[in-house]
Amino acid sequence: MAKRALILVEGSRSNGLLYVKAAQRLGLHPITLSADPGQYDYLAGKRLDAIRVNVDNLDTLIRECSRLRATYDIAGITGFAGDDESVYATVGKLCRHFDLPGPNPTSIEQCCDKFTQRELLAEAGVPIPAYRLATNAMEVEGFAAEISPPVVLKPAVGSGSIGVRLCRNVEEVAEHTTYMLGGKHTWRSSPRILVEEFVQGPLYVASLMGNDVIGIVAYEYGPPPYFVARECIFPAPLPDDKYTHIAEVSLRSLQALGLGWGPTNIELRWTKRGPVVIEVNPRMAGGDPKLIQLGYGVDLITGHLKLVIGEEWDLRKRYSQTVALRSLVPDRDGILDWIDGDGRAAAVPGIAEVRLYAEPKNPIVRKGNHLDSMGFVIAVSPCLAETEAILQRAVDLINWSIAPFPLVADKNNRGTVQNRY
Repeated sequence: MAKRALILVEGSRSNGLLYVKAAQRLGLHPITLSADPGQYDYLAGKRLDAIRVNVDNLDTLIRECSRLRATYDIAGITGFAGDDESVYATVGKLCRHFDLPGPNPTSIEQCCDKFTQRELLAEAGVPIPAYRLATNAMEVEGFAAEISPPVVLKPAVGSGSIGVRLCRNVEEVAEHTTYMLGGKHTWRSSPRILVEEFVQGPLYVASLMGNDVIGIVAYEYGPPPYFVARECIFPAPLPDDKYTHIAEVSLRSLQALGLGWGPTNIELRWTKRGPVVIEVNPRMAGGDPKLIQLGYGVDLITGHLKLVIGEEWDLRKRYSQTVALRSLVPDRDGILDWIDGDGRAAAVPGIAEVRLYAEPKNPIVRKGNHLDSMGFVIAVSPCLAETEAILQRAVDLINWSIAPFPLVADKNNRGTVQNRY
């Protein structure tokens, strides 16, 4: 009998290994198809099957899966977005081609285009920020003035907060527009910029599986103008009426976008007019599965894989604890001299996980997106105050040193900061 295989399109720094382990527990043989398997440390470290393939070409993926099907019984296909959420639409198309359970690719494509998403949500009466779509600098500046700064500029297609910036005045609008349209931003489609009202209020992310709200995470960003997550708390400290309101708006968003199969995460801000949807992402949020498993005993990833292979899944809450995650974000650019204390932090009672991404002697260049994180610490206890105290105690044990980039002499023998990183 052929071995049952799970095809994973691309990988994930946050959840990739968790999916691999969950697949193995279900008796599946995970095989990763990636444009660059070497970028995922866990693939090499665990000697896992990985095949280099052009994941942007559907026909190439179909041929590779057909070749694998000669050896394996392909039980299911899923994948990760990385910086390109169109991977999810590709996964949906692969599932349809091989008659396997999967998301609706048309709904995924509509959702991944943030302007189309906004149009569909607005048509359904879902509360969203004021927005305009611009294709050149004149339109960006005109729409920003129309909405009135502060505004948020973001690529119409993208993920991980890449290219997203809060612009507090016309000068910052012009500066970021020049960055976006001047060749420094990598566009995965024709350049289109969404100009949005900056909606203020506490940020929450609802995690859903199918049409069920599994839980809501409270998020806190670092300092503007970027949107880099610094801390998360699960379950979000919300009164019942606010939780219910956020859940209702989240489910209305799914209906408006034709979603409701598999994982979704929905970012909302609580404002004077209630919850306002900032973004709907047709995928699992990066760190939320860990928080939800620690807080509720719910294994979102195993539940998702059971859905992928056509088995029944159970995501009922087993217990309730309070979990907090702190991201370790540098405050400057330079060369990382050293980073340590992770072992001491992990030994603090109540710490569930400490993970460092950054390695000494490597450059630190902040981009203002999710890749800025050098690692994270997760704490868990029965109550919020205790969890926050445990987290702070552990974070205080982790230290690092970042040296300035070395100076190089220009042709006039003046010292300048080296900029090759």
